[in-house]
Amino acid sequence: MASVLVVCTGNVCRSPIAEGFLRAALLERWGEQAPSVCSAGTAGWEGACAMPESVASAAERGVDISSHVARRLAVEGVREADLVIAMADEHRRAIEWMVPEAGSKTFTLKELVRLLEALPAADPTVPPDVGMKERVREADALRRSGFAGNPLDEDVVDPLGLPLESYRAVAWELDGWCSRLADGLFGPSHTRSVEVRGA
Repeated sequence: MASVLVVCTGNVCRSPIAEGFLRAALLERWGEQAPSVCSAGTAGWEGACAMPESVASAAERGVDISSHVARRLAVEGVREADLVIAMADEHRRAIEWMVPEAGSKTFTLKELVRLLEALPAADPTVPPDVGMKERVREADALRRSGFAGNPLDEDVVDPLGLPLESYRAVAWELDGWCSRLADGLFGPSHTRSVEVRGA
């Protein structure tokens, strides 16, 4: 089974929400064949729950992350993942410093979506474990070719310490980007109407 690792700082705000949304999108598409999704933090608050505002804002969008337990990013987790998604460029750089050979499979969320959307559409009939690895290779090759479609606003804002409305804005943004990521990796889903959000 293919695996995705989502990374932020404390693993209590952004990455648990993104993990929940991406897992839901992949389960909807693939069921038991869906790639596994987990998350960690570069300064993970080991054993902490997701922030209440993260739990609430995800729940408002139909995803339950109430059982999330934070963990610190580990070398083994990065090496085992087939795709590593950073919430901000600082996390991408920290991952590549920790495991230099992981650079070819590590992207910010927005960077990866834009790369995938610049490629020909994925074949939705390819099994997810094969298809995801191939799309990651294609996205990395496009990035290395000098693809200029990536603006500088690649980071998802950290809502820690901000009011609930900020968490809701981050959840809205992540919901849209995670849906686009699933489409970019595997082709448009035929089980739902595709709605582009968070552009």
